[in-house]
Amino acid sequence: MRIIGIDPGTLFTGYGIIDFDNNEIIHVVSGVIKIEAFKEQSKRLEVIYSEINSIIKKYKPQEFALETAFYGKNVQSTLKIGYARGVSMLVAIHNNLPIKEYSPREIKKAVVGNGAASKNQVQYMVKKLLCLNNSKKIKFDETDALAVAVCHAFKITSPNKRSKSWKEFLTDNPDKILE
Repeated sequence: MRIIGIDPGTLFTGYGIIDFDNNEIIHVVSGVIKIEAFKEQSKRLEVIYSEINSIIKKYKPQEFALETAFYGKNVQSTLKIGYARGVSMLVAIHNNLPIKEYSPREIKKAVVGNGAASKNQVQYMVKKLLCLNNSKKIKFDETDALAVAVCHAFKITSPNKRSKSWKEFLTDNPDKILE
């Protein structure tokens, strides 16, 4: 199964595509869509739509996963992220992809095991899980998008299974142990 994960933003939108088969996760492609600081919000949204649509057409994912909006201190930022989320979802709808949304806390918990993990911890685990070359500079928007895709992969394989401890998780998932 091929999954695209999106970390939406109106200046930087991260995307990550993974293949998930027999509990094996393989990095396909990832990056950041950099949007010029146009004066008009509509131009930024057009770029997001166009770029994600091109990525979907080229790599043909079967599932679409997206980070939900969260309210921070700035209401305007939350609204702008909402616009980027809406446009991203519209691209998925136009490409007949099922959409699944995950909260930042849920993504961090799935990837790191801690819903309050830092961006550095998420990035570290994503690099380890996907065997990404440490010499390549990867931005947080990119690893966040990959984390969304990885979270979705984990959720579709065991949607209701929750471990009570790390020990139980490792016992239930020996394939997740990296040495």
